Amino acid sequence: MSETKSAAKRILTSEKARARHKSRNSALKTVEKKLRKAVPETESKAKEMYGKVSGMLDKAVKSGTIHKNKANRKKSRLAHVANSIKK
Repeated sequence: MSETKSAAKRILTSEKARARHKSRNSALKTVEKKLRKAVPETESKAKEMYGKVSGMLDKAVKSGTIHKNKANRKKSRLAHVANSIKK
């Protein structure tokens, strides 16, 4: 148990943040998997899913869940996957 009030508060806030980050990361992984699955099906569905994933990644960066370079890397790789349907 913590010795000071501030340490006790920090434990609570850290736990809340952990739950929030875990939920957001799980949602990101799910949407990313859906995008990768949608690519072979139709181009329009893949483009729509890419827009959704891109927005979710930007929100995750804004809230501090993931680093901006990681989000940019994921967006780049997913754009490559989404555009591969044109070939």
